[in-house]
Amino acid sequence: MQQPPEGRYGDAMRHALDIAARGPVTGGNPQVGCVLLDADGTLVAEGWHRGAGTAHAEVDALSRVADARGLTAVVTLEPCNHTGRTGPCSEALIAAGVARVVYAVSDPGENSRGGADRLREAGIEVTGGVLADEVSQFLEVWLTAVRRARPWVTVKWASTLDGRVAAADGSSRWITGTAARQRVHEERAAHDAIAVGSGTVLADDPELTARGEAGELLGRQPLPVVIGERPVPDGAKLRRHPAGLVETGTRDLDRILTDLYSRGVRRVYVEGGPILASAFVAAGLADEFSIYLAPALLGGPKLAIGDLGIPTITEARRLRLLSIESLGDDLHLTARPQED
Repeated sequence: MQQPPEGRYGDAMRHALDIAARGPVTGGNPQVGCVLLDADGTLVAEGWHRGAGTAHAEVDALSRVADARGLTAVVTLEPCNHTGRTGPCSEALIAAGVARVVYAVSDPGENSRGGADRLREAGIEVTGGVLADEVSQFLEVWLTAVRRARPWVTVKWASTLDGRVAAADGSSRWITGTAARQRVHEERAAHDAIAVGSGTVLADDPELTARGEAGELLGRQPLPVVIGERPVPDGAKLRRHPAGLVETGTRDLDRILTDLYSRGVRRVYVEGGPILASAFVAAGLADEFSIYLAPALLGGPKLAIGDLGIPTITEARRLRLLSIESLGDDLHLTARPQED
Protein backbone atom coordinates (compact mmCIF):
# COMPACT_ATOMS: atom_id res chain seq x y z
CA MET A 1 0.00 0.00 0.00
CA GLN A 2 1.32 3.43 -0.93
CA GLN A 3 2.06 5.71 2.04
CA PRO A 4 0.12 8.98 2.34
CA PRO A 5 2.20 12.13 1.77
CA GLU A 6 2.40 12.91 5.49
CA GLY A 7 3.75 9.45 6.19
CA ARG A 8 6.40 9.74 3.49
CA TYR A 9 7.40 13.33 4.16
CA GLY A 10 6.22 14.06 7.69
CA ASP A 11 9.65 13.69 9.32
CA ALA A 12 11.27 15.84 6.65
CA MET A 13 8.59 18.51 7.05
CA ARG A 14 9.07 18.57 10.82
CA HIS A 15 12.79 19.05 10.28
CA ALA A 16 12.05 21.86 7.85
CA LEU A 17 9.80 23.42 10.49
CA ASP A 18 12.55 23.12 13.11
CA ILE A 19 15.08 24.96 10.98
CA ALA A 20 12.50 27.55 9.92
CA ALA A 21 12.45 28.69 13.56
CA ARG A 22 16.08 29.79 13.20
CA GLY A 23 14.97 32.70 11.03
CA PRO A 24 13.82 36.08 12.38
CA VAL A 25 10.17 36.69 13.31
CA THR A 26 10.43 40.34 12.26
CA GLY A 27 11.19 41.98 8.94
CA GLY A 28 7.96 41.31 7.06
CA ASN A 29 8.82 37.88 5.69
CA PRO A 30 7.74 34.50 7.12
CA GLN A 31 10.01 32.00 8.81
CA VAL A 32 10.47 29.24 6.21
CA GLY A 33 12.53 26.06 6.15
CA CYS A 34 13.39 23.72 3.28
CA VAL A 35 15.11 20.33 3.06
CA LEU A 36 16.25 18.47 -0.05
CA LEU A 37 15.89 14.68 -0.21
CA ASP A 38 17.37 12.16 -2.61
CA ALA A 39 15.46 9.26 -4.16
CA ASP A 40 15.96 7.20 -0.99
CA GLY A 41 14.53 9.95 1.22
CA THR A 42 17.94 10.84 2.64
CA LEU A 43 18.47 14.48 3.53
CA VAL A 44 21.17 15.98 1.33
CA ALA A 45 20.79 19.70 2.10
CA GLU A 46 18.76 22.17 4.14
CA GLY A 47 18.14 25.88 4.17
CA TRP A 48 16.10 28.57 5.87
CA HIS A 49 15.23 32.20 5.35
CA ARG A 50 17.44 34.59 7.31
CA GLY A 51 15.49 37.81 6.77
CA ALA A 52 14.29 40.29 4.17
CA GLY A 53 16.66 40.63 1.25
CA THR A 54 18.41 37.30 1.88
CA ALA A 55 17.96 34.05 -0.02
CA HIS A 56 14.65 32.30 0.56
CA ALA A 57 14.75 28.86 2.17
CA GLU A 58 14.52 26.97 -1.13
CA VAL A 59 17.34 28.94 -2.74
CA ASP A 60 19.43 28.64 0.42
CA ALA A 61 19.05 24.85 0.34
CA LEU A 62 19.74 24.64 -3.40
CA SER A 63 22.96 26.62 -2.93
CA ARG A 64 24.30 23.78 -0.78
CA VAL A 65 24.20 21.07 -3.47
CA ALA A 66 26.19 20.84 -6.70
CA ASP A 67 23.38 19.13 -8.60
CA ALA A 68 19.72 19.17 -7.50
CA ARG A 69 18.32 17.26 -10.46
CA GLY A 70 15.88 14.56 -9.39
CA LEU A 71 15.74 15.71 -5.75
CA THR A 72 12.61 16.34 -3.69
CA ALA A 73 12.22 19.74 -2.02
CA VAL A 74 10.20 19.71 1.22
CA VAL A 75 9.31 23.26 2.25
CA THR A 76 7.05 24.66 4.96
CA LEU A 77 5.41 27.31 2.74
CA GLU A 78 4.38 27.11 -0.90
CA PRO A 79 7.30 28.43 -3.00
CA CYS A 80 6.77 32.04 -3.97
CA ASN A 81 6.03 33.02 -7.55
CA HIS A 82 7.06 36.66 -7.71
CA THR A 83 10.10 38.89 -7.88
CA GLY A 84 10.69 41.08 -4.84
CA ARG A 85 14.09 41.68 -3.34
CA THR A 86 14.89 38.18 -4.59
CA GLY A 87 13.65 36.12 -7.53
CA PRO A 88 10.79 33.59 -7.57
CA CYS A 89 11.55 30.36 -5.72
CA SER A 90 9.33 28.49 -8.16
CA GLU A 91 11.66 29.42 -11.02
CA ALA A 92 14.75 28.55 -8.97
CA LEU A 93 13.37 25.06 -8.29
CA ILE A 94 12.47 24.58 -11.95
CA ALA A 95 15.91 25.71 -13.11
CA ALA A 96 17.57 23.38 -10.59
CA GLY A 97 15.72 20.39 -12.02
CA VAL A 98 14.05 19.10 -8.86
CA ALA A 99 11.62 16.27 -9.50
CA ARG A 100 9.13 16.92 -6.73
CA VAL A 101 8.06 19.70 -4.36
CA VAL A 102 6.19 19.03 -1.12
CA TYR A 103 4.86 21.94 0.92
CA ALA A 104 2.67 22.43 3.99
CA VAL A 105 0.74 25.70 3.64
CA SER A 106 -0.34 27.67 0.59
CA ASP A 107 1.07 31.18 0.28
CA PRO A 108 -1.82 33.65 0.84
CA GLY A 109 0.07 36.62 -0.57
CA GLU A 110 -1.69 38.42 -3.39
CA ASN A 111 1.55 38.85 -5.32
CA SER A 112 3.57 35.86 -4.14
CA ARG A 113 1.10 32.96 -4.38
CA GLY A 114 0.79 30.62 -7.35
CA GLY A 115 4.13 28.85 -7.04
CA ALA A 116 2.54 25.40 -6.92
CA ASP A 117 0.69 25.97 -10.19
CA ARG A 118 3.83 27.27 -11.86
CA LEU A 119 5.76 24.17 -10.77
CA ARG A 120 3.05 21.87 -12.10
CA GLU A 121 3.09 23.71 -15.42
CA ALA A 122 6.79 22.91 -15.62
CA GLY A 123 6.10 19.21 -15.14
CA ILE A 124 7.17 18.99 -11.50
CA GLU A 125 5.15 16.77 -9.16
CA VAL A 126 3.67 18.92 -6.38
CA THR A 127 2.03 17.85 -3.11
CA GLY A 128 0.55 20.37 -0.68
CA GLY A 129 -0.98 20.20 2.78
CA VAL A 130 1.65 18.02 4.49
CA LEU A 131 1.53 18.86 8.24
CA ALA A 132 -0.55 21.88 7.33
CA ASP A 133 -2.04 22.27 10.82
CA GLU A 134 1.35 22.29 12.57
CA VAL A 135 2.90 24.71 10.12
CA SER A 136 -0.20 26.95 10.12
CA GLN A 137 0.03 27.24 13.89
CA PHE A 138 3.74 28.09 13.66
CA LEU A 139 3.06 30.77 11.01
CA GLU A 140 -0.23 31.99 12.50
CA VAL A 141 0.84 35.57 13.11
CA TRP A 142 2.32 36.05 9.62
CA LEU A 143 -0.49 34.18 7.85
CA THR A 144 -3.15 36.20 9.70
CA ALA A 145 -1.43 39.49 8.85
CA VAL A 146 -1.16 38.63 5.15
CA ARG A 147 -4.72 37.35 4.87
CA ARG A 148 -6.08 40.50 6.51
CA ALA A 149 -3.60 42.83 4.82
CA ARG A 150 -2.91 44.46 8.18
CA PRO A 151 -0.37 43.79 10.93
CA TRP A 152 -0.96 41.47 13.88
CA VAL A 153 -1.60 43.69 16.91
CA THR A 154 -0.38 42.90 20.42
CA VAL A 155 -1.77 45.17 23.13
CA LYS A 156 0.46 45.37 26.21
CA TRP A 157 0.01 46.93 29.62
CA ALA A 158 1.44 46.62 33.12
CA SER A 159 -0.94 47.08 36.04
CA THR A 160 -1.57 46.32 39.67
CA LEU A 161 -3.86 43.44 40.61
CA ASP A 162 -6.77 45.85 40.75
CA GLY A 163 -6.09 46.95 37.17
CA ARG A 164 -4.47 50.33 37.82
CA VAL A 165 -1.67 51.58 35.60
CA ALA A 166 -0.78 54.65 37.66
CA ALA A 167 -1.32 56.23 41.05
CA ALA A 168 -3.57 59.23 41.69
CA ASP A 169 -0.66 61.63 41.03
CA GLY A 170 0.05 59.96 37.69
CA SER A 171 3.23 58.18 38.78
CA SER A 172 3.72 54.68 37.33
CA ARG A 173 7.44 53.89 37.65
CA TRP A 174 7.78 51.18 38.46
CA ILE A 175 4.65 49.07 38.81
CA THR A 176 6.48 45.87 37.89
CA GLY A 177 9.93 44.57 38.74
CA THR A 178 13.10 44.25 36.68
CA ALA A 179 12.37 40.78 35.29
CA ALA A 180 9.02 41.89 33.88
CA ARG A 181 10.49 45.09 32.47
CA GLN A 182 13.23 43.12 30.72
CA ARG A 183 10.66 40.82 29.16
CA VAL A 184 8.95 43.90 27.73
CA HIS A 185 12.19 44.85 26.00
CA GLU A 186 12.41 41.36 24.53
CA GLU A 187 8.84 41.64 23.29
CA ARG A 188 9.61 45.01 21.70
CA ALA A 189 12.48 43.41 19.80
CA ALA A 190 10.14 40.65 18.56
CA HIS A 191 7.84 43.15 16.83
CA ASP A 192 8.31 45.22 13.69
CA ALA A 193 6.80 48.35 15.20
CA ILE A 194 5.89 49.79 18.60
CA ALA A 195 2.90 52.13 18.82
CA VAL A 196 2.11 54.83 21.38
CA GLY A 197 -0.22 57.79 21.45
CA SER A 198 0.99 61.34 21.00
CA GLY A 199 -0.15 62.12 24.56
CA THR A 200 2.28 59.52 25.95
CA VAL A 201 5.11 61.05 23.96
CA LEU A 202 4.36 64.56 25.19
CA ALA A 203 3.95 63.46 28.81
CA ASP A 204 6.76 60.92 29.17
CA ASP A 205 9.26 61.54 26.35
CA PRO A 206 9.90 57.78 25.97
CA GLU A 207 12.80 56.21 24.05
CA LEU A 208 10.83 53.14 22.88
CA THR A 209 14.01 51.18 22.25
CA ALA A 210 14.62 47.51 22.97
CA ARG A 211 17.46 47.18 25.46
CA GLY A 212 19.37 44.42 27.20
CA GLU A 213 19.83 43.92 30.92
CA ALA A 214 22.85 46.23 30.97
CA GLY A 215 20.95 48.95 29.11
CA GLU A 216 22.58 48.24 25.76
CA LEU A 217 20.58 48.44 22.55
CA LEU A 218 19.50 45.06 21.24
CA GLY A 219 20.32 44.15 17.66
CA ARG A 220 16.71 44.37 16.53
CA GLN A 221 14.86 47.66 17.13
CA PRO A 222 11.13 48.20 16.53
CA LEU A 223 9.95 51.11 14.40
CA PRO A 224 8.33 53.70 16.72
CA VAL A 225 4.88 54.80 15.58
CA VAL A 226 3.21 57.80 17.21
CA ILE A 227 -0.57 57.79 16.80
CA GLY A 228 -2.37 61.12 16.95
CA GLU A 229 -2.53 64.53 15.39
CA ARG A 230 -0.03 66.33 17.61
CA PRO A 231 3.57 66.39 16.30
CA VAL A 232 6.52 64.91 18.16
CA PRO A 233 8.64 67.76 19.58
CA ASP A 234 11.93 68.44 17.82
CA GLY A 235 13.93 67.66 20.96
CA ALA A 236 12.10 64.43 21.83
CA LYS A 237 14.12 61.26 22.36
CA LEU A 238 12.12 59.56 19.61
CA ARG A 239 13.73 61.90 17.10
CA ARG A 240 16.96 59.99 17.75
CA HIS A 241 15.49 56.48 17.61
CA PRO A 242 17.81 54.12 15.64
CA ALA A 243 14.89 52.70 13.60
CA GLY A 244 13.49 56.07 12.56
CA LEU A 245 10.04 57.43 13.38
CA VAL A 246 6.54 57.32 11.93
CA GLU A 247 4.08 60.06 12.85
CA THR A 248 0.61 59.09 11.69
CA GLY A 249 -1.05 62.54 11.87
CA THR A 250 -4.34 60.72 12.42
CA ARG A 251 -6.18 58.53 14.91
CA ASP A 252 -7.80 56.38 12.22
CA LEU A 253 -6.55 52.95 13.28
CA ASP A 254 -7.62 51.11 10.14
CA ARG A 255 -5.83 53.64 7.98
CA ILE A 256 -2.75 53.49 10.19
CA LEU A 257 -2.55 49.69 10.11
CA THR A 258 -2.99 49.66 6.34
CA ASP A 259 -0.11 52.10 5.97
CA LEU A 260 2.13 50.10 8.31
CA TYR A 261 1.38 46.92 6.38
CA SER A 262 2.46 48.64 3.16
CA ARG A 263 5.75 49.45 4.90
CA GLY A 264 6.37 45.75 5.56
CA VAL A 265 5.20 45.79 9.18
CA ARG A 266 3.57 42.51 10.17
CA ARG A 267 3.70 42.76 13.99
CA VAL A 268 2.74 45.84 16.03
CA TYR A 269 3.29 46.18 19.78
CA VAL A 270 0.83 48.68 21.26
CA GLU A 271 2.43 50.14 24.36
CA GLY A 272 0.61 53.41 24.77
CA GLY A 273 -1.63 54.39 27.64
CA PRO A 274 -5.22 53.37 28.41
CA ILE A 275 -6.73 55.62 25.73
CA LEU A 276 -4.81 53.96 22.90
CA ALA A 277 -5.18 50.44 24.28
CA SER A 278 -8.92 50.96 24.70
CA ALA A 279 -9.24 52.26 21.15
CA PHE A 280 -7.66 49.12 19.70
CA VAL A 281 -9.78 46.85 21.88
CA ALA A 282 -13.02 48.71 21.16
CA ALA A 283 -12.33 48.55 17.42
CA GLY A 284 -11.75 44.80 17.57
CA LEU A 285 -8.16 45.23 16.39
CA ALA A 286 -6.38 43.56 19.32
CA ASP A 287 -5.17 40.12 18.21
CA GLU A 288 -3.23 39.34 21.37
CA PHE A 289 -2.78 40.73 24.89
CA SER A 290 0.46 40.83 26.83
CA ILE A 291 -0.47 41.74 30.40
CA TYR A 292 1.95 42.22 33.29
CA LEU A 293 0.41 42.08 36.77
CA ALA A 294 2.17 43.31 39.90
CA PRO A 295 1.09 42.11 43.38
CA ALA A 296 0.03 45.60 44.50
CA LEU A 297 -3.13 47.64 44.96
CA LEU A 298 -3.60 51.30 44.09
CA GLY A 299 -7.32 51.93 43.80
CA GLY A 300 -8.60 54.97 41.99
CA PRO A 301 -9.70 55.61 38.41
CA LYS A 302 -6.51 55.08 36.39
CA LEU A 303 -7.48 51.76 34.83
CA ALA A 304 -5.58 49.87 32.14
CA ILE A 305 -8.65 49.84 29.88
CA GLY A 306 -11.29 52.53 29.69
CA ASP A 307 -14.93 52.39 28.69
CA LEU A 308 -15.56 49.90 25.86
CA GLY A 309 -19.26 50.58 25.61
CA ILE A 310 -20.17 47.23 27.15
CA PRO A 311 -23.54 47.57 28.93
CA THR A 312 -23.87 44.13 30.54
CA ILE A 313 -21.75 41.18 31.68
CA THR A 314 -23.09 38.93 28.94
CA GLU A 315 -21.39 41.17 26.37
CA ALA A 316 -17.97 41.08 28.05
CA ARG A 317 -14.99 40.63 25.74
CA ARG A 318 -13.92 37.15 26.77
CA LEU A 319 -10.27 36.15 26.37
CA ARG A 320 -8.53 32.80 26.00
CA LEU A 321 -5.46 32.48 28.19
CA LEU A 322 -2.46 31.07 26.36
CA SER A 323 0.10 31.24 29.15
CA ILE A 324 0.76 32.46 32.68
CA GLU A 325 4.36 32.99 33.72
CA SER A 326 6.01 34.16 36.93
CA LEU A 327 8.61 36.89 36.48
CA GLY A 328 10.05 37.66 39.87
CA ASP A 329 7.09 38.79 41.98
CA ASP A 330 5.02 39.62 38.89
CA LEU A 331 2.85 37.60 36.54
CA HIS A 332 2.88 37.74 32.75
CA LEU A 333 -0.35 36.71 31.03
CA THR A 334 -0.68 36.10 27.31
CA ALA A 335 -4.23 35.94 25.96
CA ARG A 336 -6.23 36.22 22.78
CA PRO A 337 -9.86 37.06 22.11
CA GLN A 338 -12.14 34.06 22.22
CA GLU A 339 -13.39 33.05 18.80
CA ASP A 340 -17.12 33.38 18.24
